[in-house]
Amino acid sequence: MNYKPILAALLLISGSLAYAADVPIVIDRKYDPSGFMEPIPVNISGFTPEAANILRWDLTFMAFTNVPAGQAKFLIKGSNGSRVEGRLIEQFNQHEIFARAYTGASERSQIHALADDIARTLIKGVPTIAQSKIAFKVEIGRGNSEVYISDYDGFNPIQVTRDNTIVSAPCWAGHGSLFYSTYKLGNPRIFSQNLGTGTRKPITPYNGANISPAVSPDGSKLAMILSKSGSPNLYVSDLNGGNLKQLTFSHDGESCPCWSPDNQTICFVSRERGPASLFTISAHGGRPRLLSTAGAPTPTEPDWSPDGKWIAFTSQQREFKLYIIPSAGGSIIDLQTAGEDAVWAPNSRAVIFSKGPDHAKTLSLLDVPTKQVKTIARILESNSQPSWAK
Repeated sequence: MNYKPILAALLLISGSLAYAADVPIVIDRKYDPSGFMEPIPVNISGFTPEAANILRWDLTFMAFTNVPAGQAKFLIKGSNGSRVEGRLIEQFNQHEIFARAYTGASERSQIHALADDIARTLIKGVPTIAQSKIAFKVEIGRGNSEVYISDYDGFNPIQVTRDNTIVSAPCWAGHGSLFYSTYKLGNPRIFSQNLGTGTRKPITPYNGANISPAVSPDGSKLAMILSKSGSPNLYVSDLNGGNLKQLTFSHDGESCPCWSPDNQTICFVSRERGPASLFTISAHGGRPRLLSTAGAPTPTEPDWSPDGKWIAFTSQQREFKLYIIPSAGGSIIDLQTAGEDAVWAPNSRAVIFSKGPDHAKTLSLLDVPTKQVKTIARILESNSQPSWAK
């Protein structure tokens, strides 16, 4: 397999050709009761409808809203012909903050680069996401799934695995490699794969299930679920599988580990006390602590926001529903969206999730504070289990 397209997909492929010197911008940031920044009103003009729509959605998931020019704090004027050009203007004094032109790769990638530049200029200290990547599971047919990567909005999909069996739970380890579970050798084993070279290697050699890999944010540790001693339990190891340590000793099974951004704590699902519940535990071992999700029963699939404030999860009711809860505990927030597998964007504002019936799932993007949703075009039969590169 030629892995050059995968490597190219991970590189910055659009750049600024020319721009005015950046000047300090002071924005009076306003926050909603949950602590999310309220969208900054901007007006987009000059682009073709398709290009403007791409830019609008990019900015929606980075705390902006497109409004009529008279209501905007900032004007985004531009064009897209042989290249994408964009000007960012402060409305009240018509001061031009920057003027930039973008070339390389596709028009869509140039627009993503413009969107990131706007967000980076107006919202300091928050990661941008328009040029970020996601990995996810694509079901080719019953009993046959593979891992794909794409742009965050689902465009430019590239197939990573070709195992012709069940491959699941892709997890990023930095921006250049993935971990996932595959049945290629019989029982599910965890593999790592370098996206630049295509080189991959088995991480877990154990009998039984070797599933749900989760790489720590600093890239040094791997949490996973192993059933080598009987029931599925939570383990942690070095990234290469060495220094394996068992953290839980349940007889009813654990699942779905995720890491806190400081690499010290793991959130996971346990049924040791009955129905599925969320627990946290030190990555070094110790007593698990219950994270109550009162009002959202049978929580599963937790994901910790990169800023450390929130844990997103799925509640199994008559339908799967999405919620978030403060990572330190507290009241749940209903995201008012049916779905599952929610994972946070690098900016701790947007999530990507899957929805739909088995074998026909689609991925969708959600801006958590505004509840705006954008569905991504489905690849082949079913798309699920997303992971966002951070």
